[in-house]
Amino acid sequence: MTSKLNSTMPDIDLPTTERAPPLRGAALAAMTVAVAVSTFMEVLDLTIVNVSVPHIAGSLGVSAQEGTWAISSYSLASAVMQPLTGWIAKQFGEVRTFCISVLLFVAMSMLCGMATSMPMLVVARLLQGAGSGPMVALSMALLLNNYPDAKKGIALAVWAMTVVIAPIFGPILGGWLTDNYSWPWIFYINVPVGLLAAIVTWNLLRERESKIVRTPIDKVGLFLLILGVGCLQFMLDNGNDKDWFSSPMILTLGIVAVVALVFFVAWELTDRHPVVDLHLFSKRNFAVGVTALSLGMVAFFGINVVFPLWLQITLGYTATWAGLATAPVGILAFLISPIIGKNIQRLELRWVTTFAFIVFGITSIWFASFPTDASFGQLVVPRFLMGIGIACFFVPLNQVIVSGLQPDEIASASGLANFFRTIAASFSTAVTVTIWQHRGDYHHAMLAEHLNQASPATQGYLDHLYAFGATTQRAWALIEGIVSRESLTLAVNDVFLLCAALFFVMIPIVWIAKPPFGNAGGAVGH
Repeated sequence: MTSKLNSTMPDIDLPTTERAPPLRGAALAAMTVAVAVSTFMEVLDLTIVNVSVPHIAGSLGVSAQEGTWAISSYSLASAVMQPLTGWIAKQFGEVRTFCISVLLFVAMSMLCGMATSMPMLVVARLLQGAGSGPMVALSMALLLNNYPDAKKGIALAVWAMTVVIAPIFGPILGGWLTDNYSWPWIFYINVPVGLLAAIVTWNLLRERESKIVRTPIDKVGLFLLILGVGCLQFMLDNGNDKDWFSSPMILTLGIVAVVALVFFVAWELTDRHPVVDLHLFSKRNFAVGVTALSLGMVAFFGINVVFPLWLQITLGYTATWAGLATAPVGILAFLISPIIGKNIQRLELRWVTTFAFIVFGITSIWFASFPTDASFGQLVVPRFLMGIGIACFFVPLNQVIVSGLQPDEIASASGLANFFRTIAASFSTAVTVTIWQHRGDYHHAMLAEHLNQASPATQGYLDHLYAFGATTQRAWALIEGIVSRESLTLAVNDVFLLCAALFFVMIPIVWIAKPPFGNAGGAVGH
């Protein structure tokens, strides 16, 4: 009976000692910087390539549309690997997995910079995304498992700041490096930073490795996950360019994604050794927190996508100035997040998150009032104030997500939460850009209906242009440009109002969570 029981048990490597006490002093500070920099670097690479696509495409002799594969391949591989984080970390240990991920990310960054063809760059970006997938989730686990209980809120604040602020500064840094050096440097900068972070993390945490539990590989679940998430991410990345479901390819990808993911969920809930622990959703606070975080990311990321696009396409901003108009959102987030983290045990997190949604909603309505002649100062003020909402949104919700979890569950929980955050961001990008374009066409048609020579306003404006020497053809071309600008501005205002509505609708969802929310990873340090 004993031998039969042993034959069915997973191979478990137990550490020889109990979990080490939390780090303190200089060691804690060094670990925090190393892990935070690694996280910042990984998230930064989601957006740093965006403004460099034309340069990359021209250098490698491909079209700009083909150049976007440098973005899609990275996000696709990263999305597939994120939900696998918990399983991988249990097989090899959280510290070892994190350091290997950082080193793989560094090596592939070097290969990306050395790429001499588009296929070579795409393969390198795929491997870079696969290597980086576990980094963000494990960074949270390493911080929480090595911080004192009283300072776990600070750990969450540090983590939230890096995850939120990095995508905002990505386009600015990417544009500056590309303009002043060359596009390979957007990848080369990862090498020294990543190597230093991996060395510091390994030296500080190698004796504090998590428990290793080796289980059989869930081959069916792994296949369904890669197929379903891969098709879903590819569909979201390319749907807008292919006119969505009017394209047979996008329609096929959508069907395959739905079927594969439905079977994946059913399989994982019944398999003895699932590759993704979906049972975490049976925990009320985890389910509510992930839902609120994902829906919040749809609205928040939607604004972050269409705002700089509107500035560049409609108002004529350069990529650098669009980035500068976008970046102030990180200032208050950076300053307030540590305060929220330090006092997280004293705050009613549902009220804090509710306040965040109200701030987001009000600033979104403010954005919706911008005319086409809005000044830089007018644009920056609400963007600056939105940073208050960021601090009150990401830090409390991540506390809700991990509240009551055991230390060995944090990596899986963080991996799942980051997966849904990534998919929400991809979904938001695809949907908000599509809505903006369609609403722009609608407003253009509505405005054009009133443009005819029988209209006194139209005739008066034409006479004004004729007085300055414009020909009839030139005058109507100028009017068409004005109509296009106004229609795109009205359309972006529609997107902002839609995001505002989504923020307000989410407030009741937060209140489904049930306190107390306790320390993240409640058993740590006990």
